[in-house]
Amino acid sequence: MEILNDEVLIQSYHKALELNLHQDFIELLFQEICKRNLHSFSNDLSSMKKTTD
Repeated sequence: MEILNDEVLIQSYHKALELNLHQDFIELLFQEICKRNLHSFSNDLSSMKKTTD
């Protein structure tokens, strides 16, 4: 995951949600976002994630 820059990671997460990809993959992306402390994005993403669960 470290190969992806922050912007690509966020875009990938949004696209995975949009395409309704496997929940395990979405969770993996979300965990990496949290690991990188992308708090400005993770708050928005958390609310988005809850709507897809």
